[in-house]
Amino acid sequence: MTDDLGRKSGSGRVRAGRAPSERSDVASFIVMDVMRAAAELERQGRSIIHMEVGQPGTPAPETARAAVRAALDSETLGYTAALGIDALRARIAASYRERYAITVDKSRIVVCSGSSAAFLLAFLAVFDAGARVALPSPGYPCYRHILSALGCRTPLIETGPESRWMPTPDDLTALHEREPLDGLLIASPANPTGTMIEPDRLAALIGFADANGLWFISDEIYHGLTYDAPATTALSVSDEVIVINSFSKYHAMTGWRIGWLVVPPALVRTVERLQQNFFISAPAASQVAALGSFDGVDELERNRETYARNRALLLDALPGAGLSALAPADGAFYLYADVSAFTEDALGFARAMLEEIGVAVTPGLDFDEARGNRYLRFSYAGTESDMAEAARRLKGWPRLKR
Repeated sequence: MTDDLGRKSGSGRVRAGRAPSERSDVASFIVMDVMRAAAELERQGRSIIHMEVGQPGTPAPETARAAVRAALDSETLGYTAALGIDALRARIAASYRERYAITVDKSRIVVCSGSSAAFLLAFLAVFDAGARVALPSPGYPCYRHILSALGCRTPLIETGPESRWMPTPDDLTALHEREPLDGLLIASPANPTGTMIEPDRLAALIGFADANGLWFISDEIYHGLTYDAPATTALSVSDEVIVINSFSKYHAMTGWRIGWLVVPPALVRTVERLQQNFFISAPAASQVAALGSFDGVDELERNRETYARNRALLLDALPGAGLSALAPADGAFYLYADVSAFTEDALGFARAMLEEIGVAVTPGLDFDEARGNRYLRFSYAGTESDMAEAARRLKGWPRLKR
C-alpha cells in the first residue's frame, strides 16, 4: 500500500512542453491501492482476508450466467441501442413496481457500463464546468474525482453520528445561502457508513432541490441490501430526480460493468446522445446477463442473508476487539469504525493491519480527506468463515489493545 495519494505532484512532464492535463490530476482511489498490496501478499503465499473492497464474494447468479451461455451460441452480441436492450429496460421498469410499488416508464431508463458510467453521463448531462455540486462527507470518493475532472466544484457537507451520517435540510440551506448550489448527490444506503436516510428527510432534501432549481441525484446502488427496513427510492418523491443504480452489488455483478440511470423525460435524449458518443452502448453480453439476473432472486436473497449474518457477527465481535465506535449499519455491506483511540494515521494503521495479521481494510481517507485518518472501513461482503477469521485475528492484534 502506498502513501502517494496521487495529488498535485507537479512531476508528470514527459519532456519539455508535455504534461498530463490538469483535469487528470485527481487523487487515487485508495481502495484499489489496498487491493493491489493485498494481492501482492497473496502471491507471496500469505493468507489475506479481503475486507477492503466493496464487492460480493459470490459470482453473478446462475440465471445470469446461463443467459449469457445461451446467447453466445445464438446471438451476435454486437452493438445494442444506446439506451439499452428494450427487454432489459422493461424489466428494470418492472422492478420499480415490484420493490417500491411505483410506476417508472421504461423510456426513462438508460442502461450503461456500471454506475461509474452513469455518474459520468449524469454529471455531463446537467452540470457545466464551474458548477457547485454538494456532496456528503464521508462519501464515495469517485463522486469528487469525476466532478473535479469535469471542472466542477464539490462543496462538502460534513456529517457525523449526530445526524446519522446524512445531510440535513438545514445543512443544505446554509450551504446554498453561502454560495448557490447547482446540485446535490445523496447515497442511501451510503458508502462507507452503511447509513440510510429517513423517508421524511429524503423528501425534505428533494423538496428543497425542486424549490431552488437544484438537480438532485440519488445513488441507489445498494438498494436490496438492507437489514431492518427497506430503502426508499427518490423516485417515490419526485419524477425530476436522477437515480443511479447498478447490477454490481445486490445482483453480484461487479466485473460485468452494467448499471442504469432513471432520468426525467426531458433528459432522455440528452443522455442518449452522450451515451452514443462516449460508449455507443453498454456491453451486449453484460446486458443479457443483467436481464437473466432478475430470475435469480432466490440466489440473490441467499447472498443477502449471508451479509446479514456477517453483519451480526461483526457487530458482536468488533467491540470485543476494541472497535466499538461504529456507524449505523442499516444497509450495504460496510462498517465504518472510528479508530482514533488507537491511531491518527488510518493509512499506516491499515497497512500494519494488512502486513501483520493479513486483514485488508480501507482507510477512511478515501472517503473523508479532512477526518478520514481516524476511520477504517470494513467490508463484510465475503464468506462467513472469512469474517469469523477476521474477527479472530483482530481480537488478537496487539495494536488494538489500549
